[in-house]
Amino acid sequence: MINGSYYKNALISGANNIIRQKEEINSLNIFPVPDGDTGTNMSMTIEAAAKALSESSAQRIDEVASEAASAMLKSARGNSGVILSLLFRGIANGLKGKEEIDGKDLANALKIGVETAYKAVMNPTEGTILTVARMAYEAGRTASGVEDDAVIVFGSVVSAANEALNRTPEMLPVLKKAGVVDAGGKGLCVIFEGMLSLLRDGVMIMNDAPAAGMSPEKEDSAAEFFRNAAAEFDSVINFTYCTEFIIGKAPELDRESSELRAFLETMGDCVVVADDDDFIKVHVHTEHPGKALEEALTYGQLLTVKIENMKEQHRKAAEKYEKEKARLAEEEKKREALKPVEPTDDVGFIAVAAGKGLENVFKDLGCTHVVSGGQSMNPSTDDIYQAVMATPAKTVFVLPNNKNIILAAEQVVPQVTDRNVIIIPTKTIPQGLVAMLSYSPDATIELNSEFMISAAKNVSTGQVTYAARNSEFGGTKIKEGDIIALNNGKLTHKDKDPVKAAIKLAKEMSGRDTSYISVIYGEGISEAQANAAFEGIKAKVGGDIEVTLIDGGQPVYYFMLSVE
Repeated sequence: MINGSYYKNALISGANNIIRQKEEINSLNIFPVPDGDTGTNMSMTIEAAAKALSESSAQRIDEVASEAASAMLKSARGNSGVILSLLFRGIANGLKGKEEIDGKDLANALKIGVETAYKAVMNPTEGTILTVARMAYEAGRTASGVEDDAVIVFGSVVSAANEALNRTPEMLPVLKKAGVVDAGGKGLCVIFEGMLSLLRDGVMIMNDAPAAGMSPEKEDSAAEFFRNAAAEFDSVINFTYCTEFIIGKAPELDRESSELRAFLETMGDCVVVADDDDFIKVHVHTEHPGKALEEALTYGQLLTVKIENMKEQHRKAAEKYEKEKARLAEEEKKREALKPVEPTDDVGFIAVAAGKGLENVFKDLGCTHVVSGGQSMNPSTDDIYQAVMATPAKTVFVLPNNKNIILAAEQVVPQVTDRNVIIIPTKTIPQGLVAMLSYSPDATIELNSEFMISAAKNVSTGQVTYAARNSEFGGTKIKEGDIIALNNGKLTHKDKDPVKAAIKLAKEMSGRDTSYISVIYGEGISEAQANAAFEGIKAKVGGDIEVTLIDGGQPVYYFMLSVE
C-alpha cells in the first residue's frame, strides 16, 4: 500500500530528479531554434508541487495528490509542463476518497490521468509524452491484474514508460533522424524514476543542482548581496590586481620564502605565502603584478599564474547591482498592478510578450497587461490567471503569442468564474499584433473572436535568430551559433549576418499580394543595424509594399517580420 506520506516524498523525489537532469532533457529539443526548455518547464512545474508539499500537513493520499495537482497547474509552463500537470490532476481525481492505495487503485488513477492529458490536446501526437504516459498506464493495468502491491505495479509502470520512450523515434521520424528520444517523454520517465526510488528503494533523490532562477521572495536578498558586494569592494580595494601564482622551487637557488613575503609586502597588501617542500603558493594585491612575477622567477619556475583586475570586478558588480535594482523595481511595479479588480469594463486584453518595446506596442493597442514571456521563457498558468483577474473587464481576450503557451493559457478559462475569458490562439508576436488591430469595438464578442482568429491566421511570420545547437534540416547542416531564418517556422536559410538574413527573408516572404511588412528588431540589434535592415528590405520588396520599423527589444530573435 502507498499512503499519503510515501506519495508526498515520492513526488518530492521525482521533482528533485528532474531538476538534476533538466539540462540533459533540454538538450533533446531537436530544432536549432533556442527553445530547448522542456526540462526547465517540466522541472519548474513539479518543483512547485514539491515546495507546496514540503510545507503541507496533509496526511491522506487524496489530500496530498490534490495539493500537488493544484500547485502544478498554477505553475504549469509550456506544453510539456501543462500536460504533466493535467496528468497529475487526473491522478488526483482518481485518488479521491482514498487514505492509501493498492495496485488497482494506482492503475485506475493513472487511467484517469492519461485520459485527462489526452483530452486537453486538440490533436494528440503519438511518440510524445502522451504516448509514454499511455503505455505506462497500460502496463500498470496489466500488472495490477496479477499483483495487488502498488509499489510492484508502479515498478511495471516505470519500466514500460522507459520502453515507450525508447520507441518514440520509431513513431516520430524527426526524432529518429536527429537520433534522440522525445524530451517530454524523457522528463516523465525521470520523474517516475525519482518517485520509484523512494517508493521501492526508500532512497530520496536529493536536489543538488543549482537553481535555474530566483523566486520573487529571494530576489531582494540577491540585490542586497550585490549592493553589499559593491560596498565591500569600495572599502577594501587599495590595489588593482589580485595576483596568484605557484612557484616550483629550484633547490639550487636556495631562497627563503620569507624573503619573498617581505618583498611583496613592500608593493601590496593581502600577502599570503605558503611554503611546501616542492612549491610556494603566493597571493598578493598589487599595482605591479609583473614585478611580483619577476621576483618569483628568482625562486624557481612559475607553474601557474592568475591575475584579476579587482576594480573592474567591482565595476561589473556595481553595474549588475544597478541593473538588478532596476529590474526588481519594475517587477514590483508589475506585481502591484496585478491585484485582483472587479470586472467593470465590457472588454479587456492581455498579451504575452518579452521586450520593453513590444510591451509598449501591445499596451498602445489596448492591452491592459502584458505578461512577460515568450520563446524559452514560458509564463505559468498562474501568471496568466493573475493578469486576467487584474483586468477590469467582463470579457478578457488573451493572446499567448507562442504555440508553447496556448495550452497553459487555456487552463485559465475554467479557473475564472466572474468574467468571460477567451483565448485567441496566436502562435507568434506578429499574429498577436494583427489580431489586436483587427478588433472592432462595434462588433459582438463572438464576431470579434472570429475576426481576431482569422486575422492571425492570415499573417505570415518571419524570424531571424541563432542556432542553439548543431542540427540538420532539409539537407541543410546547421552549426551552433549560425544565424538562421524561419518562414512560418520553417528553416529557409542561414547566414553570418542577421541584417542580411532579414533582408533575404523579407524578399522570400513577399509576393504580389503583400501590402505590409513590419520589421520588429530585438535587443541584440543596434539602431544602425535596424535601419540598415529597414532600408534594405524596402529596396528589395519594392515601393508598393509599406514597410514599418518597430523597436521590439525582444530577446532570442534578432528580427521578427510580420508580412500581410
